[in-house]
Amino acid sequence: MNNTDQNAIGLKANLELILAENNRIAANIDFNQLATAIPYLLGAKRIFVTGAGRTGLALKAAAMRMMHFGFTVYVAGETTTPAIKKGDLLIAASGSGSTGTIVKAAEKAVSAGAGVVVFSTTTNSPLARLASQVILIPAAQKEDHGKTISAQYAGSLFEQSLLLLTDAIFQTMMAAENTPAEELWERHANLE
Repeated sequence: MNNTDQNAIGLKANLELILAENNRIAANIDFNQLATAIPYLLGAKRIFVTGAGRTGLALKAAAMRMMHFGFTVYVAGETTTPAIKKGDLLIAASGSGSTGTIVKAAEKAVSAGAGVVVFSTTTNSPLARLASQVILIPAAQKEDHGKTISAQYAGSLFEQSLLLLTDAIFQTMMAAENTPAEELWERHANLE
Protein backbone atom coordinates (compact mmCIF):
# COMPACT_ATOMS: atom_id res chain seq x y z
CA MET A 1 0.00 0.00 0.00
CA ASN A 2 1.43 3.40 -0.96
CA ASN A 3 1.31 6.66 1.04
CA THR A 4 -1.65 8.03 -0.92
CA ASP A 5 -3.71 4.94 -0.13
CA GLN A 6 -2.71 5.07 3.55
CA ASN A 7 -3.57 8.77 3.72
CA ALA A 8 -6.93 8.15 2.06
CA ILE A 9 -7.76 5.47 4.63
CA GLY A 10 -6.69 7.78 7.47
CA LEU A 11 -8.70 10.70 6.07
CA LYS A 12 -11.86 8.59 5.80
CA ALA A 13 -11.42 7.19 9.33
CA ASN A 14 -10.80 10.64 10.82
CA LEU A 15 -13.77 12.22 9.06
CA GLU A 16 -15.95 9.38 10.37
CA LEU A 17 -14.55 10.02 13.87
CA ILE A 18 -15.29 13.76 13.64
CA LEU A 19 -18.83 13.17 12.39
CA ALA A 20 -19.49 10.52 15.06
CA GLU A 21 -18.29 12.84 17.83
CA ASN A 22 -20.45 15.69 16.54
CA ASN A 23 -23.44 13.35 16.33
CA ARG A 24 -22.78 12.38 19.96
CA ILE A 25 -22.77 16.07 20.93
CA ALA A 26 -26.03 16.61 19.04
CA ALA A 27 -27.60 13.70 20.92
CA ASN A 28 -26.59 15.26 24.26
CA ILE A 29 -27.42 18.93 23.65
CA ASP A 30 -30.22 20.44 25.70
CA PHE A 31 -32.14 21.98 22.79
CA ASN A 32 -34.48 23.85 25.15
CA GLN A 33 -31.41 25.52 26.61
CA LEU A 34 -30.07 26.27 23.11
CA ALA A 35 -33.44 27.74 22.13
CA THR A 36 -33.10 30.34 24.90
CA ALA A 37 -30.45 32.07 22.77
CA ILE A 38 -33.04 33.07 20.16
CA PRO A 39 -35.04 35.57 22.28
CA TYR A 40 -31.75 37.17 23.34
CA LEU A 41 -30.78 37.61 19.69
CA LEU A 42 -34.19 38.91 18.65
CA GLY A 43 -34.34 41.34 21.57
CA ALA A 44 -30.88 42.85 21.17
CA LYS A 45 -30.31 46.29 19.70
CA ARG A 46 -26.92 45.15 18.46
CA ILE A 47 -24.99 41.89 18.74
CA PHE A 48 -21.29 41.52 19.52
CA VAL A 49 -19.33 38.25 19.37
CA THR A 50 -16.08 37.29 21.05
CA GLY A 51 -14.00 34.15 21.17
CA ALA A 52 -10.32 33.31 20.93
CA GLY A 53 -8.57 31.21 18.30
CA ARG A 54 -10.70 28.77 16.33
CA THR A 55 -13.62 29.44 18.68
CA GLY A 56 -13.42 33.08 17.59
CA LEU A 57 -13.39 32.00 13.95
CA ALA A 58 -16.55 29.92 14.51
CA LEU A 59 -18.23 32.98 16.04
CA LYS A 60 -17.11 35.15 13.12
CA ALA A 61 -18.90 32.70 10.84
CA ALA A 62 -21.98 33.00 13.07
CA ALA A 63 -21.70 36.80 12.96
CA MET A 64 -21.79 36.67 9.18
CA ARG A 65 -25.01 34.64 9.21
CA MET A 66 -26.56 37.00 11.77
CA MET A 67 -25.67 39.92 9.47
CA HIS A 68 -27.34 38.06 6.59
CA PHE A 69 -30.40 37.74 8.80
CA GLY A 70 -30.46 41.53 9.24
CA PHE A 71 -28.93 41.96 12.68
CA THR A 72 -26.43 44.70 13.39
CA VAL A 73 -23.49 42.58 14.47
CA TYR A 74 -19.87 43.28 15.37
CA VAL A 75 -16.80 41.19 16.11
CA ALA A 76 -15.07 42.34 19.30
CA GLY A 77 -11.54 43.51 18.65
CA GLU A 78 -12.10 44.65 15.07
CA THR A 79 -11.13 48.26 14.42
CA THR A 80 -14.67 49.32 13.43
CA THR A 81 -16.40 47.73 16.43
CA PRO A 82 -18.13 50.40 18.57
CA ALA A 83 -18.62 50.40 22.33
CA ILE A 84 -21.13 47.91 23.68
CA LYS A 85 -24.09 49.52 25.48
CA LYS A 86 -27.25 48.77 27.40
CA GLY A 87 -29.67 46.78 25.29
CA ASP A 88 -26.88 45.12 23.29
CA LEU A 89 -25.93 41.45 23.46
CA LEU A 90 -22.50 39.86 23.73
CA ILE A 91 -22.19 36.28 22.53
CA ALA A 92 -19.05 34.88 24.12
CA ALA A 93 -17.59 31.42 23.68
CA SER A 94 -14.86 29.69 25.63
CA GLY A 95 -14.62 25.98 26.27
CA SER A 96 -12.99 26.48 29.65
CA GLY A 97 -14.89 29.66 30.49
CA SER A 98 -11.68 31.13 31.81
CA THR A 99 -10.00 32.66 28.75
CA GLY A 100 -8.85 36.02 30.10
CA THR A 101 -9.74 38.24 27.14
CA ILE A 102 -13.19 36.68 26.82
CA VAL A 103 -13.92 37.04 30.55
CA LYS A 104 -12.77 40.70 30.41
CA ALA A 105 -15.06 41.36 27.43
CA ALA A 106 -17.99 39.84 29.32
CA GLU A 107 -17.18 41.95 32.40
CA LYS A 108 -17.23 45.09 30.26
CA ALA A 109 -20.49 44.04 28.62
CA VAL A 110 -22.17 43.43 31.99
CA SER A 111 -20.92 46.75 33.37
CA ALA A 112 -22.34 48.50 30.28
CA GLY A 113 -25.75 46.88 30.84
CA ALA A 114 -25.56 44.44 27.92
CA GLY A 115 -26.76 40.86 28.03
CA VAL A 116 -24.24 38.03 27.76
CA VAL A 117 -24.95 34.64 26.19
CA VAL A 118 -22.13 32.17 26.73
CA PHE A 119 -21.29 28.94 24.90
CA SER A 120 -19.01 26.75 27.03
CA THR A 121 -18.25 23.23 28.17
CA THR A 122 -18.92 24.22 31.77
CA THR A 123 -21.42 26.18 33.81
CA ASN A 124 -18.89 26.63 36.62
CA SER A 125 -16.43 29.27 35.43
CA PRO A 126 -15.72 33.01 35.64
CA LEU A 127 -17.38 33.48 32.24
CA ALA A 128 -20.49 31.49 33.17
CA ARG A 129 -20.93 33.58 36.33
CA LEU A 130 -21.17 36.71 34.16
CA ALA A 131 -23.70 35.22 31.74
CA SER A 132 -27.36 36.01 31.33
CA GLN A 133 -27.60 32.54 29.77
CA VAL A 134 -25.11 29.68 29.41
CA ILE A 135 -25.44 27.21 26.54
CA LEU A 136 -23.61 24.05 27.58
CA ILE A 137 -21.77 22.15 24.84
CA PRO A 138 -20.74 18.76 26.31
CA ALA A 139 -17.42 18.70 24.45
CA ALA A 140 -13.83 18.38 25.59
CA GLN A 141 -11.90 21.41 26.76
CA LYS A 142 -8.70 22.19 24.89
CA GLU A 143 -6.51 20.76 27.62
CA ASP A 144 -8.32 17.41 27.83
CA HIS A 145 -5.22 15.56 26.64
CA GLY A 146 -6.50 12.31 28.14
CA LYS A 147 -9.02 12.08 25.31
CA THR A 148 -11.79 11.15 27.72
CA ILE A 149 -14.44 13.10 25.78
CA SER A 150 -12.92 13.50 22.31
CA ALA A 151 -10.18 11.77 20.37
CA GLN A 152 -9.61 14.99 18.43
CA TYR A 153 -6.88 17.49 19.17
CA ALA A 154 -7.41 20.26 21.73
CA GLY A 155 -10.80 21.98 21.54
CA SER A 156 -11.67 20.83 18.02
CA LEU A 157 -14.96 19.21 18.99
CA PHE A 158 -16.09 22.32 20.90
CA GLU A 159 -15.22 24.59 17.97
CA GLN A 160 -16.96 22.35 15.43
CA SER A 161 -20.05 22.04 17.62
CA LEU A 162 -20.18 25.80 18.14
CA LEU A 163 -20.24 26.37 14.38
CA LEU A 164 -22.92 23.74 13.85
CA LEU A 165 -25.10 24.95 16.73
CA THR A 166 -24.97 28.60 15.65
CA ASP A 167 -25.87 27.50 12.12
CA ALA A 168 -28.82 25.56 13.60
CA ILE A 169 -29.94 28.72 15.42
CA PHE A 170 -29.73 30.68 12.16
CA GLN A 171 -31.68 28.03 10.21
CA THR A 172 -34.34 27.91 12.94
CA MET A 173 -34.81 31.69 12.96
CA MET A 174 -34.89 31.79 9.16
CA ALA A 175 -37.63 29.14 9.10
CA ALA A 176 -39.61 30.72 11.97
CA GLU A 177 -39.55 34.16 10.33
CA ASN A 178 -40.22 32.57 6.92
CA THR A 179 -37.38 34.69 5.55
CA PRO A 180 -36.73 33.91 1.89
CA ALA A 181 -33.14 33.19 0.91
CA GLU A 182 -33.40 35.95 -1.70
CA GLU A 183 -33.86 38.52 1.08
CA LEU A 184 -30.81 37.24 2.92
CA TRP A 185 -28.81 37.23 -0.30
CA GLU A 186 -29.32 40.98 -0.67
CA ARG A 187 -27.06 41.39 2.39
CA HIS A 188 -24.42 38.96 1.13
CA ALA A 189 -20.97 40.47 0.55
CA ASN A 190 -20.57 41.92 -2.94
CA LEU A 191 -17.01 43.26 -2.67
CA GLU A 192 -15.54 39.80 -3.13
